Amino acid sequence: MDLKEKYEKKVRPALMKKYSLSSPLAVPRISKVVVNTGIGRVREDKDQEIISRELALITGQKPSARPARKSIASFKTRQGMTIGYKVTLRGKRMYDFLSRLLNVALPRTRDFGGLEETSVDERGNLTIGIREQIVFPEMSGEDLRNIFGLEVSLVTDSKNRELALQMYKLLGVPLK
Repeated sequence: MDLKEKYEKKVRPALMKKYSLSSPLAVPRISKVVVNTGIGRVREDKDQEIISRELALITGQKPSARPARKSIASFKTRQGMTIGYKVTLRGKRMYDFLSRLLNVALPRTRDFGGLEETSVDERGNLTIGIREQIVFPEMSGEDLRNIFGLEVSLVTDSKNRELALQMYKLLGVPLK
């Protein structure tokens, strides 16, 4: 059973019953997943392309380059210079990525004991920081040159933090 099927057949009815919601549309759902990475001190175009390619491999979608909004001399950045990459996932790609994240990548992270509940904000959005991209099964260890971190944000349409936390627990997100 994939994640979308689990949500529709188990999570949504359970939340409707527990919180006595009349409409299935009142139950929160994950609307999108945003994956960000900063490229930091990487200035060479070849290395930036490698990071972009690896992020595309992980997410299954081409990332968009994020330019700097203003120049900062101490960081040696100029306005318009690429400082990171971003991918927004929706629909089937989102559920496929979430499944790999929850079942494969997070358990492979070093000293993983679960995600903190404080990672969920007041609107029910969950933000996860991953230190190394090598926890994903698409990354093979031999040909890696650059190790970079990712930020994964699960954006919900929930108005309530409590309801979103229950949804995450029922979906199988490993919260402490």
